[in-house]
Amino acid sequence: MTETGKGVLAMVGVCVIWGASGLYYKLLAHVPPIEVLSHRTLWSAVLFSGLLAAQGRLGTLRGLLTGRRLLLVALAAVMISANWFLFIFSVQAGHAVEAAMGYYIFPLVAVLLGVFSLGERLTRGQGVAVLLAAGAVLVLTIGLGVAPWVALAIAGSFGTYGLVKKRLGAAPVPSVTAEVLVLTPLALLWIWLTATGRVVEFGRPGGHFFDSPLTAALLVFSGVLTAGPLIIFTYATARVRLATVGLIQYLNPTLQFIVATLIFAEPFTHWHAVAFGLIWAGLVIYSLEALRQDRAARKAARSPSTSEIVVN
Repeated sequence: MTETGKGVLAMVGVCVIWGASGLYYKLLAHVPPIEVLSHRTLWSAVLFSGLLAAQGRLGTLRGLLTGRRLLLVALAAVMISANWFLFIFSVQAGHAVEAAMGYYIFPLVAVLLGVFSLGERLTRGQGVAVLLAAGAVLVLTIGLGVAPWVALAIAGSFGTYGLVKKRLGAAPVPSVTAEVLVLTPLALLWIWLTATGRVVEFGRPGGHFFDSPLTAALLVFSGVLTAGPLIIFTYATARVRLATVGLIQYLNPTLQFIVATLIFAEPFTHWHAVAFGLIWAGLVIYSLEALRQDRAARKAARSPSTSEIVVN
């Protein structure tokens, strides 16, 4: 198999894991989202730090945890922890359909953030796609009487996270390690508060880690579920064009949507159908525009070399 083929398979595998992760978090429905998040942060920090130590790359953290870059790492940490919390909450509270919507509209929110923060220009296709997504939000707001706040918060937090990461300009694993290390003291504090009964969750004192061996194992496994896919994702993106990565990534919210509607049996009204139809139409236009830009960029990259051959 070619390296590109391996990259595509790895990318599909990652998206399947992410798309089906709602099933895992549903198993932890008896544990409050903030406690699940705390354990996810703690065990991710352990695994990521161990990985960097095994690779002899712990020194890469020094430049991320000092000076101005520490502020960017801290901001990224806040955004990704908010995104993790919202997803866990949405699964436990019966809003997994909204979570899927949030990850669907994330690319379009990212385009808008690029326009307002980086001065990028919207192409005509991107503009139409963004308007369709805005129309979907308006339809749901009018039809259900409330805006899809979970979807908007998930898309906004993940989009802002991507923007901060772009400014940070660090490799994926060291940057995520730095982020979870920044959050680890807060995670440990919350775990201690719940374990000692200073914070009462779900009407009973004490944390949930020792509820049962299964609960403890699931909470520890949250670190694996965070670290593993990111490592595979890094492997995949090094072997596959970004345009292809973008298209395959739609498998993630698609599986989330299937799990939410068919397994969790969450309500899916005709208002949802119209909204998702608008979003999917917008994503088709957005994807075609991305493919066109990718094709133009590759053509432009080949032109100088071709001209050089002709001249010589």
